[in-house]
Amino acid sequence: MKAAYLYGIRDLRVEEADRPALGGQDEVLIRVLAVGVCGSDCHFYERGRIGKYVVKKPLILGHEASGEVVEVGSAVKHLKPGDQVAIEPGVPCRRCRFCKSGRYNLCAEEVVFMGTPPWDGAFREYVSWPADFVFRLPEGVSAEQAALVEPLAVGMQAVRRGSVGVGDSVAVLGCGPIGLVSLQCAAGAGATRLLATDVIPFRLEAARRLGAQAFDASAADSVNAVRDATGGGPDVVIETAGTVQTIQQSFRMVRPGGVVVLVGMPPEDEFAAPVLDIIMREYDVRGVFRYVNCFPPALALLAAGRIDTDLLITHRFPLEQAQAAIEFTLEHKETAIKVLVKPGASA
Repeated sequence: MKAAYLYGIRDLRVEEADRPALGGQDEVLIRVLAVGVCGSDCHFYERGRIGKYVVKKPLILGHEASGEVVEVGSAVKHLKPGDQVAIEPGVPCRRCRFCKSGRYNLCAEEVVFMGTPPWDGAFREYVSWPADFVFRLPEGVSAEQAALVEPLAVGMQAVRRGSVGVGDSVAVLGCGPIGLVSLQCAAGAGATRLLATDVIPFRLEAARRLGAQAFDASAADSVNAVRDATGGGPDVVIETAGTVQTIQQSFRMVRPGGVVVLVGMPPEDEFAAPVLDIIMREYDVRGVFRYVNCFPPALALLAAGRIDTDLLITHRFPLEQAQAAIEFTLEHKETAIKVLVKPGASA
């Protein structure tokens, strides 16, 4: 098969590799059909690391994947060859107290996660994966749409962590893929007032198309603009841009007693936080680390037509042009939202 290996910073090569075999009786072999380019792929490509995860040997990136089942292990009963599927890319230990209590995203052991050193990802033609983290697509959901399930799961986790409910006002800071799916998940949870901030007009317009009141953060004081528009601040603020500035804006923006949900990962691990403000205005600050039990409901949202996938998927590249796909994602934020890599597509 062909696979795209990251050898070092800005050095990604498509090479021949051995096609994987089934790893056990509970695994399935999948022909990869579509993979979304994620911000983490871009970080590894640009910097060679994210936090403690360092690329020390050639690594296959990509974790937002869908495909078609080619072979199933003897213990697999819910899938068969020919099924089109979405792949949940993180596999926990399934033994620790976090896994057993249903919060497997907080697994006490190290989670095997696609495209994160030392584990290879989905920028390749075939992958073998545990069947209980592989989900058959509902009728009417395409492989391209299924490549959005992973980021959609992040947005769903953010909305759940924010306890978004009927009639709430929700502001999303950052209108990239995660921000835009968070807006749609918030609406699905019953939020009746959506607001968004960004500095890129193309992405602000995408938020408006989803029914949000959008504010250009580079042109005015977006914090006060959002507070004024909501009569004192939104009930929930979801930060997806991953900058120190937008995180600090989230604290200033939320109403007293509201919830700030931190999704984006900033480059700095520690920075000043308004502790007295958090105490005196009694708003909650909650983190989001990936997702838990979100793939089935995310697929249900797609099947029900509740997610505007045409708005999100903007560009497609064959596997042979995986490096160009990442470069395009990095360099064309004014026109690109979600870029797909499609193994098997013609160059």
